[in-house]
Amino acid sequence: MTRKISADNIFTGTEFTGPSHVLIADESGCIDSILHLSEAGEGVETMQGILCPGFINAHCHIELSHLKNKIPQLTGLVDFVQAVLSLRSCTYEEKQDSMFLAENELYESGTVAVGDICNTTDSIFLKSKSRLYWHNFIEISGFTEEGAKKRFLEAEQIASVFNKQLMRAVVSPHSPYSVSKKLFEFINSATENKLISIHNQESHEENELYNNKSGGFLKLYENLGIDISSFHAMGKSSFQTWLSYFTKGQKIISVHNTFTKTSDLRHSMFNFPHSNLFFCFCPNANLYIENTLPPVETFMKNNCNIVLGTDSYASNTALNIYQEIKTMQLAFPKIPLHIILQWATLNGATALGIDNTYGSFDKGKRPGIVLLTNDKAKRIL
Repeated sequence: MTRKISADNIFTGTEFTGPSHVLIADESGCIDSILHLSEAGEGVETMQGILCPGFINAHCHIELSHLKNKIPQLTGLVDFVQAVLSLRSCTYEEKQDSMFLAENELYESGTVAVGDICNTTDSIFLKSKSRLYWHNFIEISGFTEEGAKKRFLEAEQIASVFNKQLMRAVVSPHSPYSVSKKLFEFINSATENKLISIHNQESHEENELYNNKSGGFLKLYENLGIDISSFHAMGKSSFQTWLSYFTKGQKIISVHNTFTKTSDLRHSMFNFPHSNLFFCFCPNANLYIENTLPPVETFMKNNCNIVLGTDSYASNTALNIYQEIKTMQLAFPKIPLHIILQWATLNGATALGIDNTYGSFDKGKRPGIVLLTNDKAKRIL
C-alpha cells in the first residue's frame, strides 16, 4: 500500500522542497518519489510540520543508560571521567532495563541508526531485538605501554562476539588521554580501511597534556594510580598528535572537538584525506560537562564534514537528536536549518557507511520518516 504524505515543508536530506509537495512511500518506508501536490492525485495525508529523513546518532553510549541523572552537571571533564568510572557498575537487570528505555526514546524521537560506543557485550541482547541500525565501536583504553597488547586483544575478543552475531563492530581508541602510543599502533594495524571513532579535545586540559605534560589529567592519573613516566609531550595539540598515528586508510569520526582550533583543522587538510574525517558534535553533552560549545562556525569555514550525536545519559538528559538540533539553532542562529538537518541525516549516514539506505529521501531508500514540529520530532514511518 502506498502512502502519500504532505506537510508544511519536506527536507530531502540536503534541501527543502518548499510547500505543496508530497512524499510517496510504501508501508515499509521505501521511498518512491517526491511530487508536487498537483501531480500526486488523491489520498494525500496532510500534516503540520516538516517531513525529514530519520536521524543518525553518530555518537552514543547505550551501555551507560543506567547513569541518567547520576552525575551532576558542570563537573568539568576530569571529574566527570572519575564519576563515570566510580558509578558505571550496576546489576545486569538494571543495565538491560535502562538500555531498553533508552532505545525506545531513540526510536520514538526519530533516530534510525546509531554509532555506539561499547566496552562490553552487554548491549548485544538489546541490539538483537532493536528496531535501529547499530554500528558498534569497541572502545579500548590504556595509557601506559605495559599491558597494551592485553587490552587490545580483550577488545578484539569483544568485537568478535558482536561480529559473530552479524553486528558490525570494530575496535576504536577511547581518547588521546587514555590510549598509549603503543596501543594506538595496535589499533592502527587492525583497522585498515575501517571506520573508527575517538573522543577528541573535549577539554582544554587534553591539549595541555599533549603540549607540555601539564593540566588536570595529571591529577586523574595520580588518583587512578597510573604511572605516565613513559608519556612524552610532543609540543603540539592532542589532535595533531593522534591523527598522525592512523596511516592505513581509516575513516574516523572525531567526537566532541570542543577545544579544536583552526590550526588543527588546517593540519588535517594536509595530513589526512578530507573525505575520511568526520567531526561529531554533541552540544548538550558539552554543555552538561563543561558548559562550552565547540567553535562550529570554524569547522564550517574549513569545509569540514559534520555529524551529530547525543553522547550518553551520563552526560545528557535525553537521547534525542532533535534536541541537539534545537541547541545548535539557539547557539548558532546564522546557520541555516537545512545545513544542521543534513548533519543529522545524510552526513551521519555517509559517516557510518549506510547512505545507500539511510539519510535522504532518494528513491529506493528506507531512511525512516520523521515529522518535525516546534516542540518535538516524531517518527511516523
